[in-house]
Amino acid sequence: MKSGGKSHISGSFHTEQEWKIIMSGYEELRNRPIGVFDSGVGGLTVAREIMRQLPNERIVYFGDTARVPYGSKSQDTITKFSRQIVRFLQTQGVKAIVVACNSASAYALDELEQEVDIPIIGVVKPGTKAAIMATKNGKIGVIATEATTGSGIYSRYIKENDSGATILCKACPLFVPLVEEGLWEDPVTDEIARRYLTELIDVGIDTLILGCTHYPIIRSTIGRIMGDGVTLVNPAYETARELKELLREQGLESEHRPELGTELYRFFVSDGADKFQKFANSILTYGILSAKVINIDEY
Repeated sequence: MKSGGKSHISGSFHTEQEWKIIMSGYEELRNRPIGVFDSGVGGLTVAREIMRQLPNERIVYFGDTARVPYGSKSQDTITKFSRQIVRFLQTQGVKAIVVACNSASAYALDELEQEVDIPIIGVVKPGTKAAIMATKNGKIGVIATEATTGSGIYSRYIKENDSGATILCKACPLFVPLVEEGLWEDPVTDEIARRYLTELIDVGIDTLILGCTHYPIIRSTIGRIMGDGVTLVNPAYETARELKELLREQGLESEHRPELGTELYRFFVSDGADKFQKFANSILTYGILSAKVINIDEY
């Protein structure tokens, strides 16, 4: 409300010039990018959903390709790596961070939330919420890496919200290398998937969480084997939805498409930029021109 050439905000009076400075700073904050990180390339499925659902947002993506996979590493190691990456993303001026890695979400997110002063979300909670909404018989399957299944985080979150649910977790460690080698529609992938998924079919689950960001890339194979009676939950999609709501609630949502010529998406890796770029261009509709290698151990 304006009065006598001054604006009144939250009990304080500001001159018009002060008001312009405040609003300029607010606009600058909203226009900052979103930081997204993963142990490698799998988090690109999350970035892809953010691009689709939040087209006005800029993204800084980091893939820890030198130290992938996280799925077989200890909690201490995963937490250490995640802290380094968060520190790097903060140097890029991000306004929010998405932990686009199930293993890091399981083992490091709670500590990261206490250590940073910007919004930070993982991929586990959005996926569990969607699975609970989707299931009709209360039998929910989770396929993920060994670290994620071993953490018990999906079972814990599901039980907290639906104590009557039956959860069956299955580690599928070979899916990640198969995806990264580009064997998405290969007979080898079909055979491995059948071996992994048979016991989930046998117990009659009606909902399956794709608990690793690599897995949506072979969604068609998984869906074909599980059958039409099983709903597949893609946490990447659900995470982008939750991020959109979070940014809106906190007044951080970018309202306008960045100006022509603005670099919308920037990609960084800890190794293998050429291989990363090739993979990224195979799954993103937005073609990336380059990925910059950084020494993440410096952070």
